[in-house]
Amino acid sequence: MLTSSPVGPVPPPVRQLLDFAWTQTRACAFAIALLAGVAASALLPRLPVARYDLLVAYGVLLTLLFWRRGWENGRDLTVIGVCHVIGLAFELVKVSLGSWSYPEPAVLKFAGVPLYGGFLYAAVGSYVCRAWHLFDLELVRYRPRATALVAAAVYVNFFSHHWLPDVRGPLAVLLLAATAGTWVRYTVRGVRRRMPLALSFVLIGFFLWLAENLATYLGAWRYPYQLDGWQPVGVDKFGAWSLLISITFVLAATGRTRRAGRSGRRGHAARPTDRTGCAE
Repeated sequence: MLTSSPVGPVPPPVRQLLDFAWTQTRACAFAIALLAGVAASALLPRLPVARYDLLVAYGVLLTLLFWRRGWENGRDLTVIGVCHVIGLAFELVKVSLGSWSYPEPAVLKFAGVPLYGGFLYAAVGSYVCRAWHLFDLELVRYRPRATALVAAAVYVNFFSHHWLPDVRGPLAVLLLAATAGTWVRYTVRGVRRRMPLALSFVLIGFFLWLAENLATYLGAWRYPYQLDGWQPVGVDKFGAWSLLISITFVLAATGRTRRAGRSGRRGHAARPTDRTGCAE
C-alpha cells in the first residue's frame, strides 16, 4: 500500500482513490490480458495459423488460467460463459447487418464472426465477477425482476432497432427508474462506501467505451468508418455500453441473489460477497 511520498504523507482520500484504482485494475485482469494478446498478435509475423484463431486459443488458455489460479470460481465461469454466448449471438446479427466487421480471415469463423469475438464479452463478465469479489459488493434495495426486464429489453432493442424505432432513450429512463434508490456498497481499505447503481453503469460504460477505442485501434474489429484508417469510436457508443452493462450485471447478480436466498432458508448467513438486499 502507498502510505508516503517524497513530499510527505499521502492524504487518506488519495490513498483511498489509489487503492480503488488498483482494485479496479485487478478486476480488469482478464480484459487487460486479452487486449494485450490482441496487441501482441498484431506484431507477429505471418504465420500458418490465422490471427483470430490464435486469439481463440489464447482466450481459452486465459480462462483456464484464471480458473486454475482460483481467480474465478465455477459460478463466475457460468456467468462468463453466458456472456460469451449472448455476445456471439449479438455479433452474428450485428456483423450480418454491417454494423462492424472482422476483416481478417480465420478458420474458426462463422458468418463473418470469429469465435474469439465472444471473449470480448466474456472479459466484461469477468470484470463484473471479479469486482464483486474484490470489492465485497453488496446491493441495497435492488429490484431484480424490474432491472432484469429492462436489461432484457435493452438487449432486444439493440437488434430490433434495425427494423423498428430505436427506443434506447426510453429504455435509459426505465433503467434509471428500475435502479432508483438502489445502492452498491463496496469496500476500499477496510472502509465501506456506497454508490448509486445507475452511476456505476455510467462509469463502467465510459471505461468500456475507452477500451473499445483501444480494441479497434489494435484491429480487434472494425466499424465501417474505420476500414480505411482508424478513427475514434463515436461517443454514442458510451451510452450504448452504459445500457448494455446492465445485462452483464443482472447475470452476475442473479446467481448471488439465489445463493443468498438458499442460505437464508437454511438458517445460515450468506457469504459476504453474496449479500443482496432485494426490494422485491
